[in-house]
Amino acid sequence: MSQPPPIALKGVPGSPYTRKMLGVLRYRRLPYRLVIASHDAPGLPMPKVNLLPTFFFADADGALQPVTDSSPILRRLDADYPERRVRPADPALAMIDSILEDYADEWLTKAMFHYRWRYDADVARASAILPAWTRGRTSDEALAAQSAAIAARQIPRLRYVGSNAATGPVIEASYLRFLDAMEAHLRTHAFMLGARPGGGDFGAFGQLTQLAHFDPTPMAIATERAPRVSAWTGAVEDLSGLEPTDADWFEATALPATTTAILAEAGRVYAPLLLANARAVKTEAQLVETTIDGRPWAQQPFAYQAKCLMWLREEYAALNSTARSAVDQALAGTGCEALF
Repeated sequence: MSQPPPIALKGVPGSPYTRKMLGVLRYRRLPYRLVIASHDAPGLPMPKVNLLPTFFFADADGALQPVTDSSPILRRLDADYPERRVRPADPALAMIDSILEDYADEWLTKAMFHYRWRYDADVARASAILPAWTRGRTSDEALAAQSAAIAARQIPRLRYVGSNAATGPVIEASYLRFLDAMEAHLRTHAFMLGARPGGGDFGAFGQLTQLAHFDPTPMAIATERAPRVSAWTGAVEDLSGLEPTDADWFEATALPATTTAILAEAGRVYAPLLLANARAVKTEAQLVETTIDGRPWAQQPFAYQAKCLMWLREEYAALNSTARSAVDQALAGTGCEALF
């Protein structure tokens, strides 16, 4: 059997979304070549928006086109390479997986960015190592200047993810609850939706490569509070040896309580933010203001997350009545039902 040509992508180890998709590619056993961002990439076009990872797919004429946004890329890989698909075949379970993946990509990343650029030890480690990953072949003086520049650029960006003095405690409390819920789930189950990984697993894995394995403050918390989660993150790095079957998925109408607890955390914090953000974007408000977990929340509106809500609602609307009923049953009481 001929092997498909390697899939080209550009990324860096410090990008949770790069790590998410590398985990997907290894699990899928798809050949790839990773170009470290800022290194020379001959023959690869520049994307309109330089996001990581950037994948390069051939168009109808064979020309490589840059593509960003990990969730649509994950779905494209599922469509193009049917073996060892990530998303469940059952539409109801796939809908639940979409919610979990979106929660990981869009809410857990708040914890990742918050811890990395809020605490001195984390700022020092990130600002020293992140530029060395991409521009390490330079003098100590130049690397120090690059380290200072990345910290000066990233710390003010905390406001974009909604991390500030008022919201910081909400983010940190949610991170602790997620660790607790995931640790409890991993006592008896391998992945969020069964014995094989879905998009939600890879989304959480990507963020945890930073939270549980790189940034000192959240890593210490994870090591002490959730050793299974820390170990799971290392294991999900390469699941090429796993042999999944269709029987490995949970039934959408019979999710274990531990999966429901993870969904309940998404419903507790991410669902109200998505709804408030969508209202702010629609009314062109300058600020998203709401209450999350009993605390005031304020941040700049984020147009992309309004699209996330739209995409979730479109997937839900496309379900037939049987699948929709199964989703409703699974989400009842979690807070995620408010999204629909």
